[in-house]
This record gives sequence, structure tokens and C-alpha cells, in this order.
Amino acid sequence: MPIEDRDDAHVITHALAKDTLSTLRDRHTTQVAFRKGLVKLGRIAGYEVIDGAMETEFVSIETPLTETTGERVKGLDDVVIINVLRAATPFVEGLLKAFPRAKQGVISAGRDEEAGMNERGEFPITVDYVKLPDIHEDDTVIVADPMLATGSTMCTVLEAVLDDQPNPENLFVLSAVSAPDGLLRVSDEYPEADLLTVSIDDHLDENGYIIPGLGDAGDRAFRTD
Repeated sequence: MPIEDRDDAHVITHALAKDTLSTLRDRHTTQVAFRKGLVKLGRIAGYEVIDGAMETEFVSIETPLTETTGERVKGLDDVVIINVLRAATPFVEGLLKAFPRAKQGVISAGRDEEAGMNERGEFPITVDYVKLPDIHEDDTVIVADPMLATGSTMCTVLEAVLDDQPNPENLFVLSAVSAPDGLLRVSDEYPEADLLTVSIDDHLDENGYIIPGLGDAGDRAFRTD
């Protein structure tokens, strides 16, 4: 199974995921190619969640010629995907190819760049909109954001997701690239969450950006500055 345990996180090592991430990192990748890359990476990550975390069951199948035994994935109707606007939108589009019947939630949350990062490496977070489905104990919840930097946004999002909701059976924080600082913070504050990423990058710069990273995923996907 191409998922490796790296202490505070699980890393997707699928060759196609790494190839797609290399395209996303490239500063010469166009807006359309970048957006399509996020969709592709979301789909791959979704399949890896299915393969690595979801159980299967044997079922009886009648083929055109005879009866046989097949295998089905359990729980595909019990998936909740949380879209952290706006950069996660194409990422979630890919996830929905793996989980077409998933319930969806949306949280618009972003860090206050003007306020800057404090001495603890945290940003103040502004939440503008929250719309979430009910979460049940047997659900698999995937909170998707392509970049996990300081962890400030993700911790705020998880607080909203879990507020007055039961703890789901599986809770995943899914990112394309992550910084060690953010992974450590989220794992400390939400140990019940499994952190899943395609890459653990080197560090954060003085402005809280992931190095080497892939730039601002929202700006590159939507061609804004």
C-alpha cells in the first residue's frame, strides 16, 4: 500500500501522486494545468483513502453466466468531504470522483496576512462561511486543503467541524504539501485526526509560506494575485 507512516503524518507515496505534485510545483505550469493537477491529485488521494482505511465485504453476484462472490467497499455512503475554500475546490472535485455519493461541507476560512504571524508561528483566522452536513459516528470525514502550513487555518476548521458533532470513525486531514510545524500543531491539538499528505516539505519561511511548496494554490488555480 503506497502510504507510509512518518510519525506525525501519513505520506502518500503513489508514483502518480508524486508525478502530479511535481507538475503542481513547477512555476511554469499554467492555470488550467495546475487546476487539473489538483483534481487529479484529489482523485488519487481518494483512492488511497479507500485502499488504506476502508473495509470491504464479500457479496454474492450473479454474472451473465453463473453466480460468484465479489467484494464491495463498505461505507462509501458514509463519507463527508469538507471543502476549505477556496484552494480546495479543485482538490475536492477530484475526491468526489472517488467518493461520488459523499456528503459535502464548505468552510470559508483564511489567515489574516496583514496581521502577520505571531511569535508562536500562528496566524489569526477569519471564518466567513460555514455550511456542514450532520456527522455521524460511523462516517469517514475528509477535511481537504491543498496546503497545510502553520496549521492555524486547519485547527480553526477542525474546531468548526467537530463542534457539537460526534467523533467520526475516521477523520482525515488531507493536503498536497505540508510543513512540519503545521503537522505538529494539528496532531497536538487534534490527535484523533489522521494527517495524510503527499509531501512533507522542508520548512516555513518568515512569512509562513511552505518551502519549497507550490506557491499560493488558490491564486494559481483561479488566476488571481
